[in-house]
Amino acid sequence: MNSLLLQCRPGFEGEAASEIQAHAERLGLSGFARTQASQGWVQWQMDDAAACETLMQSVRFAELIFIRQWARGQFVDLPEKDRLTTLLGAFRAYPRVSQVWLEVPDTNDGKALASFCKKFQAPLEKGMHKVGCLRANAPLPGRIQLFFLNSQRVFVGLVEQTNAAPWPMGIPRLKFPREAPSRSTLKLEEAWHHFVPREQWDDRLAPAMTAVDLGAAPGGWTWQLVQRHMRVTAVDNGPMDKALMDSGLVDHQRADGYVFEPRKPVDWMVCDIVERPARTAWLIEQWLGHGWCREAIVNLKLPMKTRYAEVQQILARLEDFFDDAGVRVSIGCKQLYHDREEVTCHLRRWN
Repeated sequence: MNSLLLQCRPGFEGEAASEIQAHAERLGLSGFARTQASQGWVQWQMDDAAACETLMQSVRFAELIFIRQWARGQFVDLPEKDRLTTLLGAFRAYPRVSQVWLEVPDTNDGKALASFCKKFQAPLEKGMHKVGCLRANAPLPGRIQLFFLNSQRVFVGLVEQTNAAPWPMGIPRLKFPREAPSRSTLKLEEAWHHFVPREQWDDRLAPAMTAVDLGAAPGGWTWQLVQRHMRVTAVDNGPMDKALMDSGLVDHQRADGYVFEPRKPVDWMVCDIVERPARTAWLIEQWLGHGWCREAIVNLKLPMKTRYAEVQQILARLEDFFDDAGVRVSIGCKQLYHDREEVTCHLRRWN
């Protein structure tokens, strides 16, 4: 098992490869990427299985930005007439696990495999139970992840459940609420699922909290805040959704989000303005540096080139700024499923 299978947004294979390479080099490990443009995954080849295991144990999945899901393992070819026997034989090299997931690339070709995977799931689990490699009481919370390229070629991967995405393919299954003014509403909902543990929502996303939504119109992100019964200041020169305004929880300020300053600190600031990453970094510094908010979720729009380098530069700038200011701020960053040419940052001020 001397390969990593890294899933990513199609078109961001180079960023995923650059990211895992940076972590490997930091640990003194070598490897190389095998990938093709827009296929939605990267194979990271290493010298041996021990190096692969060291890399996955030394890097926390929560630190990864462009990688949606990962596993270490190997590709296996499946005969069309007896896939199950071949897979059960391959599992002999793996420890007993408590879960098995069937995944596909996030592409049109991958989506065409969904029905095959759905039909194959039950007989696979039955066979795994029969030979004893799938047990609910497995000693370690391991998971086998089968990443199908087609019905006859699959990457058989292993991962610790606590160090991987909590959703198959790294994609949370969120339903677009028809009442929301725009589909961008799913970006904020997904960000909460990713950055805020579900058991903390009642405390950190509590009713009667206050929030500012910069660049709010027509109100996709404001809608999510209102659903949590927060009082929202929506800042935008454009019009807001009428139903949101009728809620009585929204104060619409017609102003530029980059010059607006709150009269008093709020619990949350959110921002999804299309602007240069450097200018958005400055906005983050103002809000967290001055203590205008306790937590923030902000999208960074990325250039077409040097996307990985741009993100690293912005994150280093923010860390240096808050260190110099003596302000303790935790910073998380992820390219979410509902993001496009952007990444989402979560910041939380602790003092």
